[in-house]
This record gives sequence, structure tokens and C-alpha cells, in this order.
Amino acid sequence: MRGTDIRTPVSTIYGDFTQKHAERWKLQVEALQKKFAGAIEEVRWPGTYPTEVPIIYVAKESIVDVLRELKEGADFQYDFLADITATDEEIEPRFEVVYNLSSFSSDSRIRVKARACDGEDVPTATSLWKGANWAEREVFDMFGVKFRGHPDLRRILMDERWQGYPLRKDYPLRGYQLFPDTQPIHTELLKD
Repeated sequence: MRGTDIRTPVSTIYGDFTQKHAERWKLQVEALQKKFAGAIEEVRWPGTYPTEVPIIYVAKESIVDVLRELKEGADFQYDFLADITATDEEIEPRFEVVYNLSSFSSDSRIRVKARACDGEDVPTATSLWKGANWAEREVFDMFGVKFRGHPDLRRILMDERWQGYPLRKDYPLRGYQLFPDTQPIHTELLKD
């Protein structure tokens, strides 16, 4: 398919997802902008930006309030937190924490992002979704982004003795670290 890019709609057996939800997204974003006027920093739309769903940038201090509205608000009902991840932009604010949400009732998706500078923390979403626990730990483990109020923020993928954060763009490609023994077992974390 010569001459196409990510902004070119691709037909599927389910139809054009972007066209199907465009009006709903427009109304939802307008409602968020009205309710959280100062907290919505930017909106990127499918077709004008290489994305398949709207991306709503939210001030990090308001991220939990906006996520709560998206989850519990009658006009939204994005009840499923599909994923939390991050990107390293290499410029300040260095990190974008990404929340991918889905609505089972409307078969719709939306993406919310919060920007954070290196060393800043982002409020935890574990009060909204228990599943945010491990996803936030993974973001911390791979990027070093801390989540304020997280119940157990510690490494989840890498050995706890690991130095650095492997998904940061400045992490050395050959940043191997070898340990002569296994990671210590924390018996207080073991349950009967």
C-alpha cells in the first residue's frame, strides 16, 4: 500500500473504528474540557495526528480526577484499564505516562497521558483500578517514574539490585548487570 501512513483509515470487518466513535469522542472531550478546564493540556485527534483514538493530555496533579470521571461518569464509562505504560521523550517533561482505557458498553477506547519531568512523581491510579498496581510497578521498574500513594512501589521485572531503568533512551545498549547469586527472598511478602 504505497503512499499510506498511520493516518490512512484501513477497512476491517468491524468497520472504521475512528468514524464509528468520532461524534462520541467529540462530545466526551468537550465535556472533559468543560469540567476540567485547566487540567486538559492538549487533545490529539485521529486523522490529524498518527493515532487511532483521541489522546487527552492531562496535568499530572489532576490525572486521578479525570480518570475517575472517565471510569464512573455516565457519559463515559471507560470501565476497563487496558494498560499503563510510559514513553521517554528525552526532553523535559521527559516522560509521558500513558493510560489506555476501554468501554465495554460502547466498545470504545480512549488514551490519556500525563507528562512528568525526571524525578517528579505521578499520583497512583490504584484507588480506581486494582490492576493499576502491577502496571505502575512496571513503569517504575523500566522508566523510574514514581507513583505517589502506590501501596507497594518496587521493582517487578528486574532484580531489585539492578541499577538504572532499561527503557530510558539513555540507558546503555550493553548495560548488562550480572549477579553471582539469586535475589534475596523477602519472607514477609510470602502468604500462606
